Amino acid sequence: MGSVTQDLTGAHPTNTSAAPRAHCRVPRGLTAQLSTQQLQFSARFRALSMLDRFRVMRTLDVGVVCFPERPFKAALTAAQRAVRGMVKEGLIRRYKTDRFQTIYGLTLKGAEWLRDHGREQAESSVRRTSDMTNPEHRLWLQLIVLAAEARGLRAETEQELLRRLNQGHGALSSMVQGPLVVNVSINGVTESRTLRPDALLFEPDGATWVEVDRSKRGGDRESALRALGLSVGCELTKGPTLRRVVIFCKSDRIAARALAVIRGLARDQSEKVLIGGRRHFAETAPGVFEVRAAQEVRLADGRVMERPELVGHVIVQMLPVWLPKVRIDARNQHRIDGWLTDDYLPYRRAACGTAWPSLASPLLAAQGG
Repeated sequence: MGSVTQDLTGAHPTNTSAAPRAHCRVPRGLTAQLSTQQLQFSARFRALSMLDRFRVMRTLDVGVVCFPERPFKAALTAAQRAVRGMVKEGLIRRYKTDRFQTIYGLTLKGAEWLRDHGREQAESSVRRTSDMTNPEHRLWLQLIVLAAEARGLRAETEQELLRRLNQGHGALSSMVQGPLVVNVSINGVTESRTLRPDALLFEPDGATWVEVDRSKRGGDRESALRALGLSVGCELTKGPTLRRVVIFCKSDRIAARALAVIRGLARDQSEKVLIGGRRHFAETAPGVFEVRAAQEVRLADGRVMERPELVGHVIVQMLPVWLPKVRIDARNQHRIDGWLTDDYLPYRRAACGTAWPSLASPLLAAQGG
């Protein structure tokens, strides 16, 4: 005979025999589609391939390349577990930089593992990694490139971009120094200068130019930033139209100076009539500037008029420098926002643009590719 128990609130009796016990199943996640062994292999192949490409990595990079769809703490936990396993098996080696950052290089055993699984050109990087004293700049720009690729975009670092631009150049031909030539004014003298991005992202509507500012810009670099802003809407060398310029800043002071440069440019340009070659800027949100240019429109009677048209954006935002400092346990005192699930990487989308698409696990992609 079923028993009747009193609710602890004293409100309603409960017949324990009448109501069947509900079975709460723990979601299996990715293991519902692949075995844990397959998932481990996929994560290891992706992480080591990324390390072979860039020659150095942080645990944060593993989180982006293997677990971008997860909340930050879950991605970091999984990345730490994967890195510990690769260190234990001798596939990667741990180093400390002069700034006490933990970085990893690919060992000979790790390169052999990659070659055994189809990446035939893999080479060890421990000798090069051990010589790195402060690779902070390259680590940030490669994180942004990996975040863009996690979004399904093609992306290149500065070195990869220059290699592509100079493919097929003979020994006697001049090398392409960058994808954009601008005129800059320095001390009242105008001169031509070739600019190169820290990273270049390729999107359906054009290119996104990324700069990582770890120090305050001097006069020359501020002039280059103004010229870069005025180039939004122009075509790049051997590339698409430049649609966005994103400036990542390491500190509030650096960001304040970059914003002052763009806001000053906006004031100067707003006083001029918008004709061909000029740009107007409007700050639609803190650090987000719409860029408009004059576009010719032919009227029915044959006349031609120019009207302003949105050609792109300039975006100034902070580097998520707090993310590498996050600790999983209760000792953590750092922010955990600024991850891919927060729509912060590879950059913050303008409100008038389309939102970043939802992320899927790259571990479910074909293995060994």
